[in-house]
Amino acid sequence: MSNRPSGKNPLAAAEAADKKRKIAIQVGVAAVLVALVAAIGIGLAVKKSDSDTESTATSAAQLPATGGAVTPTGSVVIGNPDAKVKVRVVADLQCPACKKFETANGRALAEAAANGTASVEYQIISFLDKASTNQYSSRAANASFCVAKSDTTKYQSWLQAMFEQQPAEGGAGTSNEGLIKVATDVGYTDPAVATCINDKPYNNDIQRFTQATLQSGVESTPSVYINGQLNQTDAIFTENGLASVIADAAK
Repeated sequence: MSNRPSGKNPLAAAEAADKKRKIAIQVGVAAVLVALVAAIGIGLAVKKSDSDTESTATSAAQLPATGGAVTPTGSVVIGNPDAKVKVRVVADLQCPACKKFETANGRALAEAAANGTASVEYQIISFLDKASTNQYSSRAANASFCVAKSDTTKYQSWLQAMFEQQPAEGGAGTSNEGLIKVATDVGYTDPAVATCINDKPYNNDIQRFTQATLQSGVESTPSVYINGQLNQTDAIFTENGLASVIADAAK
């Protein structure tokens, strides 16, 4: 006959219950930590997304909105055409040096046009189709006409955005859908702009204007003229380098 007492051991039962409580507490703490980490991660992701969106929007809209006109020869003139200083920029949107120029002096030109110090004439030509596999140069030049004829007040912001997403030489340039997105992102929401970019109605005009520009003596892009004089100084590739050039010309 066994000497073991009948029923459960009170001490063992207490230890088992205590162990269960500890496990429950640990599981609960772990769940809270996981939820907290997830919440922090989501918060950071949302914050980054908002920051990226804000950065993109700021980048696309940071230049002054200044009106202008499209000339019969295909140039886009921003600012007062009677301003004392007249800046002319000849560029190809596929040209890496033109991107470097825009990065350095896009804001200086926008501010000069906005405050009336200078008018800025942009002559977008197309001779670098050979630098892409899908005629990006001429399609981008056509898009320049499309947006400028729709609304010149956003043209410099559009130009800035175009250079920011400039494709590398030798590969496929941005599709028409991509060009439409760039235009839409800076505020060209009129469906006519998208239709214009897809249909390329200015293609023949662009080829004619490009040929005439090259025959006039323009040998490279960017070519930057201040009151008719070609500027070949380091100012065109120096950050805000043209600001002092324009200020001196305005005296």
